[in-house]
Amino acid sequence: MANSDYYATLGVRRDASQDEIKKAYRRLARELHPDVNPDPETQERFKEITQAYEVLSDPNKRQMYDLGADPFQSAGAGAGAGGFGAGFPFSDIMDAFFGTAGGARGPRSRARRGRNATIRVELDLRETAFGTTRELVVDTAVLCEVCHGAGTAPGTHPDTCDMCNGRGEISQVTRSFLGQVMTSRPCPQCGGFGTIIRHPCQECSGDGRVRTRRTIKVRIPAGVEDGTHIQLAGEGEVGPGGGPAGDLFLEIVERPHEIFERRGDDLHCTVQIPMTAAALGTVLTVETLDGAEEIDVRPGTQSGQVITMFGRGVQRLNETGRGDLLIHVNVETPSRLEPAQEELLRELAKLRGEERPPGKFAPGQQGFFSRLRDAFNGR
Repeated sequence: MANSDYYATLGVRRDASQDEIKKAYRRLARELHPDVNPDPETQERFKEITQAYEVLSDPNKRQMYDLGADPFQSAGAGAGAGGFGAGFPFSDIMDAFFGTAGGARGPRSRARRGRNATIRVELDLRETAFGTTRELVVDTAVLCEVCHGAGTAPGTHPDTCDMCNGRGEISQVTRSFLGQVMTSRPCPQCGGFGTIIRHPCQECSGDGRVRTRRTIKVRIPAGVEDGTHIQLAGEGEVGPGGGPAGDLFLEIVERPHEIFERRGDDLHCTVQIPMTAAALGTVLTVETLDGAEEIDVRPGTQSGQVITMFGRGVQRLNETGRGDLLIHVNVETPSRLEPAQEELLRELAKLRGEERPPGKFAPGQQGFFSRLRDAFNGR
């Protein structure tokens, strides 16, 4: 993130409050978290916003950054609050004078937030259109019921680390061209926790959580479609040390329907009707998501016309109303006629003035049988 603008990375103003910075980071993290989007470029972007948030959420780091110094990079020649030369890491200066690189001092917590998880849920068209309730079996980590997240065996407690005396870090005084300076680093014995678990819980091996399968009941809202993601906050796996659970994301997979094709909130289907029904008009019984319904086919209906049934489509997600059902009419032209049928059609053609003895047409004339031929050939 060389020469990065942390404010631009999070999409906030330079005078943004801590609450605005936190909200911006959480919004971006939900979109870019590796568990949700494993794309390499997205993972790199997630690292960038995390680094930006780590600086801007800490008042000391943010103040130094506003003065021109980046805690994660070396300051350029003459840059920064003190004009340090190129190649002198700002983090080393913070270590020398404050003991840490601007971060909070003291032991760190064993409890950490759990990971997010994503599962695919297959639904048919009716379920996505009207919503449904599903019971899902999730393989996840849950709080250990023996130690309740503490990681210690029953009746025992973590012992204070005798190397750092519970501080989680050790300090060392050295001499440099600046004089005597003190540096601090995480305690190698306790790992920075300040305590040591000498008698770990046998059920979870000191992790504070165990893996199991659990069943959750979820409500799928009406109007979801293939590719929709539903976030269930706190339904992911519990974090180490009994930390808060991550989120569970449901990825909707809509199975193809044998009759309808979905396009957004609208449904499309095709019906075949005989040539005579198209000419004379008829009443058709068609299947909808609400059951069988009748529609009127007007006399003279042409192949390719669309009959719309308003409000018979899919429920709009998080809105009122439904899409439409669009019925595409395909007029069937007979490829073979019985003699009696052919005679009747010829009589009809004569009545319409579209027949020339002995049944031939002038070049380019679009008579009755010519139109039948064109309809049959799809023209």
